[in-house]
Amino acid sequence: MRNKLPILLLAFAVVSCGKSDKTQESENSDTNLKDVHLLADKQATKETAVLYNNLFNLREEGYMFGHQDDLAYGVEWKYEEGRSDVKDVTGDYPAVYGWDIGRLENNAEKNLDGVPFEKMKEFIKQVYDRGGVNTISWHMNNPLSGGDSWDNPQGTVASILPGGEKHEIFKGWLDNAALFFLSLKGSDGKQIPVLYRPYHEFTGNWFWWCKNTTTPQQFKELWKFTVNYFEEKGVHNLIYVYNTSDANVNTQEDFMEYYPGDEYVDMMSFDAYQMGEGPKLEEYSKKVNRLLTVVQKTADEHGKLTALAETGYEAIPYEKWWTETLTNAVGKNKISYVLVWRNHGWNEHMDPPRMHYYAPYSGHSYKEDFIQYYKDRNTLFQSDVTKEKLYQ
Repeated sequence: MRNKLPILLLAFAVVSCGKSDKTQESENSDTNLKDVHLLADKQATKETAVLYNNLFNLREEGYMFGHQDDLAYGVEWKYEEGRSDVKDVTGDYPAVYGWDIGRLENNAEKNLDGVPFEKMKEFIKQVYDRGGVNTISWHMNNPLSGGDSWDNPQGTVASILPGGEKHEIFKGWLDNAALFFLSLKGSDGKQIPVLYRPYHEFTGNWFWWCKNTTTPQQFKELWKFTVNYFEEKGVHNLIYVYNTSDANVNTQEDFMEYYPGDEYVDMMSFDAYQMGEGPKLEEYSKKVNRLLTVVQKTADEHGKLTALAETGYEAIPYEKWWTETLTNAVGKNKISYVLVWRNHGWNEHMDPPRMHYYAPYSGHSYKEDFIQYYKDRNTLFQSDVTKEKLYQ
């Protein structure tokens, strides 16, 4: 069993430090310990432990709205200082900002979506400085075949586990990621906490780490090795997010089949996208709500947080998608956040070529519905979480 006493003591100190002497005297230590939520990393930084515990409390206020690559680009713009499509519509930034470090393994200057890693670091710093939350995924290339994440021959995960033919190469890729995570620092000089979502959507069949090419035991071993390796490299600013897709997940047993254990996970989540119109709208709402209920129950039983880590409706062609479809999907579940995918704009490489975006922009026909969603008391954006001082 991994020893969790150090983080327990740190978290206890964090929870206690904001209370007056009189309050602390009136509460015994057993009561305080019940309020502490333990991280997978027993040596997590103070800011990471504080964020994690504050996210549990924040669920009583509502859930955070997130957007992938929000500060980097939007529909018909790129790298304009301070700009955000979400902010253009609402006057406020999202609360959660998604990033991806795919291609970092190859020492590339830009990620798979063309965002320079140096710019990404600056965006992550801006988010932290104003009290927002950063989350990172990794569309890692295939270390066995040399292809991309979607190149999924049998045996890739087996090849990178200890003793596998690509294990040393894989460790080198993790080294690159470790250096990246360690380089993330705010204006206060502290390492920036990150909700890290490795090997996401593994219940699907499209990535090389998915269940069609990987056994539960292999996946668990891969996950544990990754967590332990980062800790050995001194990376202690990660909150680990277990993330299925909605594919092949109907029950708690389905969701937990590849679960590596409570000592290696901090948050439970899944990804689900709206596909199609008409009756597909209600179908999405019902399916996501049902799965959120399953995941919420599971997370509560294991003392973890819950999120809808990726979702959205490409081009948002329904006028009430935010206030009806997505709102009904979340329902009464007490989740930490919902994140919609990126606003690429026109994408000529898609089949067929089309506008590719998931958050409204200033010229979107149904942006008023998003404004009403923004005003909903249950949705939290940047101005809301800034007031919460999530890192203090």
